[in-house]
Parts: sequence; structure tokens; C-alpha cells
Amino acid sequence: MFILRFGFLLAFAVSLFAQEKVRVIAFGAHPDDCDIGASGLAATLAKAGHAVKFVSVTNGDAGHQTLGGGALARRRYAETQEVAKRLGITYDVLNNHDGELMPTLEVRLQVIRKIREWNADIVIAPRPNDYHPDHRYTGVLVQDAAYMVVVPNVAPDTPPLRKNPVFLYYQDRFQKPAPFRPDIVVDITPVFSTKIRALDAHESQFYEWLPWVDGMLDQVPKDKDARLTWLAKARTRVMSPAVKASLEKWYGPAYASSVQHFEAFEICEYGKQPTEADIRRMFPFLKVQ
Repeated sequence: MFILRFGFLLAFAVSLFAQEKVRVIAFGAHPDDCDIGASGLAATLAKAGHAVKFVSVTNGDAGHQTLGGGALARRRYAETQEVAKRLGITYDVLNNHDGELMPTLEVRLQVIRKIREWNADIVIAPRPNDYHPDHRYTGVLVQDAAYMVVVPNVAPDTPPLRKNPVFLYYQDRFQKPAPFRPDIVVDITPVFSTKIRALDAHESQFYEWLPWVDGMLDQVPKDKDARLTWLAKARTRVMSPAVKASLEKWYGPAYASSVQHFEAFEICEYGKQPTEADIRRMFPFLKVQ
């Protein structure tokens, strides 16, 4: 009898512990987009035992100056899997063509299924205003999924969620129709080197394609350590007054003044509208210090 009761209590404790773990799924248009916007958050959550998945909505088969098609898609997929190892997360790539993404019902259903399969508490995506059509349409697709994830008769082959997740946007620089609002800001200073190592895994992008597009390919260092230093400098964001104010809200003014690196997120008006208590529960490291 004692063994049975102990087993029941142990199972209950394990179940309760599992329920406290946060499940986050982040969508990007291409196989490096999630990494730019949320790999610091992903590293922080994964280190604490939470579950994080990145999803690229296209296979990235157009994003290079010399390589393309299936060969590029395979290379970029391999890069995502290396990122997954470095961050301690999972990384999926959908087989939609880079540069040709449209907000169709077919792709919306793909997004809905991914959110449901992950049983997400938090969903992150770009805002639907951006210079790149794939970025814009990824934002639209995730917005269009925000309510449908709880509707049983939509994508009935995948069980619907019994709760609506919180939907967040990555930080961006675009001002129209409205500027980004940093509702939640996360200190990623302790894991910034991990974020840079995640970006470093995308060699085809950060050391080849993006520098080529910007006319800076000749400035990319050849030495591996020098590349990491160069990449860290390029990916260090300037802290705006709005970001600083949000950091002070979540961590307190004293701690906020010491933050060197951060990631910011805006709460989407679709999906669950979290209270401050909800946010602190889902982001347990947001503590006034």
C-alpha cells in the first residue's frame, strides 16, 4: 500500500513539474530568422528545462549568391540542425520555396498543425509589416492561425489546443503602420555568446549571403574566432528608451542598468492576452532584483 501511495505521489509530482514547463514555438520565414529574433530567449529557456521549437516556413532555397535550389536547401537545413544542438532546442523546416511564400490556406494549416503538435504556450512570429514579402506573409500566416488553433473542425487531423497561446512579435525597426512596442524585454547577456554561436552555425548566411547583399563580403574575417567577434559586434542592438523602460519594469532599475544584450517582444492583440502575473509565470527569469 505504501509503495502504491508513494508511486501515486511521485507520478503526481512529476506531472505537476511537467505542467510548469513552458512550451514555446517560434516561426521565421527563413532558416535563420528565428535565431536572430529569439535565440537568446531560446537558450535561456532551454537551459532551465523548458521546451523550445524553431520553425522555418520556407526551406531557404533562394538565399545565396552562388548556390540555390535543393543543394542550398539541404545546406541550410543542416545549419538549422547544428543550431538546434548548440541551443538545446528542436528546429523544423517546412518545404515551401524561399521568395515565393504566400498566405494560402495550405500553409496556414501547416502552421496550425505545428502549433498544436507542440502544445504551445507561447508563439512568436514577425509582425506583418517588413521589407521582405516572406517575412510579412509569415506574420500573416501566424496571425491567421491565432484563433484557428482552438477550432476542432479546422485541420481536424491534429487535435485542437484547449487553450489559446500567447502570441508575440519579434523586435523590428519598421515604423508604419505603427512602431514596434517592447512589451517584454529579456536580458540575454548571460547567453549572448550562445546566441552568437547559434548564428555562427548559419555560415551560408552570416558569412556569405548577407555580407554579399550588403557589399561587405570582403570584410568577413577568415579566422573562426575573429568571425565570432565580428558577428557579435554586428548583432549587438542599441537600447532605445522604450526598451530600457521595459527592462526596468521587469527586472528593476538597478539590474536593468547592467544589461548589455537583450531581446524584445510585443504582445499580439490576437490569442491570449496575458496579465503581468501570466508573463512572469511564463518567463520565470523576469524578476525584480
